Amino acid sequence: MTERWVIHLPVVASDLLSAQRLARVVAHWTHVLPQTDPGGTTVSAEDEQHARHWVFCDRMLPGGRRCLLRPDHDGECSRRFRQR
Repeated sequence: MTERWVIHLPVVASDLLSAQRLARVVAHWTHVLPQTDPGGTTVSAEDEQHARHWVFCDRMLPGGRRCLLRPDHDGECSRRFRQR
């Protein structure tokens, strides 16, 4: 078994787009902490937590971190957030 633990922090939103927007904001706040991987952020319906939706692109970058752009972004992946 791995010695990594994942923290699940429930936050409620009224719809998928609002949940993804809020998750991006929370991920932006936490990206300064070395323990966080904001690129791995997903959202799900409360009663369907097995069906997760990516908040960021799910492609892995060199070094094992994820791309921090939206799942449907154009162009190259990046570890830097882009303003829309």
